[in-house]
Amino acid sequence: MGSRLVEQLGAHNAAGVASTTLADHIKALILDGRLTVGERLPSERALALELRRSRSTITRTYSLLEQDGYVSRLHGGSTRVALPYENASPASEQNDSAIDLSIASMDSTPGLYDATVRSLPRLAALRGTSGYSLRGLPELREAVAQRFTERGAVTSADEIIITSGALSALNLILATIGRRGERALVEQPTFPHAIEAIHRHGYRMIPTPVDVEGWDTRHLSETLLGARPHIAYLIPDFHNPTGATLPDDVRSRIVTTARNVGTHLIVDETTTELDIDRGWAPAPMAASGPNVITIGSMSKIAWGGMRIGWIRAERALIARLLAVRPSFELGTALLEQCIAVELLADIPALTSHVSRRLQAGRAAVSSGVATMPGFQMPLTPGGLSAWVDIGAALSTRLSLAARKRQLILPPGPRFTTGGVLERRLRIPITLPPERTAEAMQRLSLAWDDVREGAPSHTMHLQHAAVI
Repeated sequence: MGSRLVEQLGAHNAAGVASTTLADHIKALILDGRLTVGERLPSERALALELRRSRSTITRTYSLLEQDGYVSRLHGGSTRVALPYENASPASEQNDSAIDLSIASMDSTPGLYDATVRSLPRLAALRGTSGYSLRGLPELREAVAQRFTERGAVTSADEIIITSGALSALNLILATIGRRGERALVEQPTFPHAIEAIHRHGYRMIPTPVDVEGWDTRHLSETLLGARPHIAYLIPDFHNPTGATLPDDVRSRIVTTARNVGTHLIVDETTTELDIDRGWAPAPMAASGPNVITIGSMSKIAWGGMRIGWIRAERALIARLLAVRPSFELGTALLEQCIAVELLADIPALTSHVSRRLQAGRAAVSSGVATMPGFQMPLTPGGLSAWVDIGAALSTRLSLAARKRQLILPPGPRFTTGGVLERRLRIPITLPPERTAEAMQRLSLAWDDVREGAPSHTMHLQHAAVI
């Protein structure tokens, strides 16, 4: 079994490259969190054998990393991941002039303050209770269930659990039904923190390709039939990061195929409501079968600071989830739940605001992309970001060069399971247009640096989470 370094790096990224380029690739893995501080790296001899490179190349690579502070080495001992100035605060706090494009999230909806004020009597009425909310407030579960029903998947409140965000929901599901050593089908690319969660629960991941044009549905179906994975994690609406939407007829076929082979479908609907001008609204995958476990969140339509998510599942699974949940969480904050009840009472206002903001952000990214030779931006009818083709396999080099320009931008491979998609960048369309315009100017300068062959020195910044 290969090392985690090579798994994240992708052996093809090391084929024939110089030690300086290999060191840059490893820096990128460290800076965007795919390798963690303190993690042990393979020995020089083991890595040379695994990559089929000379030991002198690997020795030089590790020396460059040590020189720049990205690894610490003990003579005759181990090599471990480090960060320059690793005791410093995170990048977004350390340097106010840096623009962080690793987070694709908007500021709060204008209605958040009023909703908070309206929620206070509801919160006050709960003061006589224990304050713990393992299943979630009945009013909020009813509101979430109603939204599913309106979209075409008839749902009752007892099929809903309220969680502290969608990622918390995913981890609760994996803690409940997870099986270490089993296969998990994941899209390539996909949400990086989902990859990390699935990996942490011991799954062996099998990728299925997605691009801006959509899914390779034959590959997806054949992988389900052939590999019979225990779980499959899908983002069918405004897929993160490609923006693609899975057609209705394909949804029902995938749900049926998964049910026939015994695969639990975990459907992430975090981005479902982020429509700009798609022109049609598919039914939830939950409408196609009982084997679908759906997770959702308020973070993209209201505010990331509202840690409210949910799980929709069969009642039997809901009972299992509730039995497991107290082992790591005793419920979701009541204030946020009370606010969410108020916000969900006017979904059209929420989605209308989101659509306007995303449309402005998309226009700003499109204007910036148009100035960069070789870049191509897809239509992007909604979602969090544009999955931009940069025209050459230089995503990691560009990401490193961007840091020199005070721009934090994860490369395409950050969204994959094996270091591929070097031609792609995920550029959020969620920032205010003026901030996006500044970010695109910095990206253009970094792209000039890469095209002119300038050294891609990195800022000494800690990695930021990709959201």
